[in-house]
Amino acid sequence: MSDVNAITFGLQAFVTLVVILDPPGATPIFLGVLGNRTRAQRTLLAWQAAATSLFVITIFALFGQFIVNYLDISMPALQGAGGLLLLLVSLDLLKGHDSASSNDIEKNLALVPLGTPLLAGPGAIVTIMLFAQEVEGSAMTTALALAVIGAHLIIGVTLMFSTHVVSLIRESGVMLLAKVAGLLTAAIAFEMLMSGIKGLF
Repeated sequence: MSDVNAITFGLQAFVTLVVILDPPGATPIFLGVLGNRTRAQRTLLAWQAAATSLFVITIFALFGQFIVNYLDISMPALQGAGGLLLLLVSLDLLKGHDSASSNDIEKNLALVPLGTPLLAGPGAIVTIMLFAQEVEGSAMTTALALAVIGAHLIIGVTLMFSTHVVSLIRESGVMLLAKVAGLLTAAIAFEMLMSGIKGLF
C-alpha cells in the first residue's frame, strides 16, 4: 500500500512540476536569448539550463525551509526579487545587444535567466518545498527524486529540440523572436513582481 501511495505521490509531484516549470512556455524566451550561437552551443545551453534548474530545485527540496527561516525571507519577497531579475533580462532582450556582449554572457545564460528564475522560479521553489514536507519514508523520497529528475529531462529535451527552429528562421527571425521573448518575459516579470507585492501587504 505504501508503494502505491509513493507512486501516486511521485506522479502528482511530476505532473505539478512539469506544469509549473512549463517547458513550452520557456521555449520562446530560450530561443530569444540564443543569439547567433552554433547548434552545439545551443544544445549545451539547453541542458545547462535544465541542470541549473535541477540543482536549484534540489537545494530547496533539501534545505529550502532552513534557508528561508534562517535568512527570514518570505515567499512574496522571493517572488518579487525574481520578478525584478526577469524584468532586467526582458529589457536587455527588448533593447537588443551586440555579438560581443552575447559572447560575454554566454556562460551565464544557462544560470540566469534560463535556469533561474525562468524555470526554477518562486512557484517551482515553493512547490518542491511543499512536496518535500509531505515525504515519509524512503519510497516517497525516491518517488519525489525521480519526479524532479523526470521533469527536468523533459525540459532539457524540449529546449534541445527547440533549437532546430533557429536554423529555419535565420538571423532576422531570431531578432524578432528576441523582441517577442522580451515582451513575454516582461509580462511574466511584472506578474511575479505584482504577486510578490500583494503577498507582502
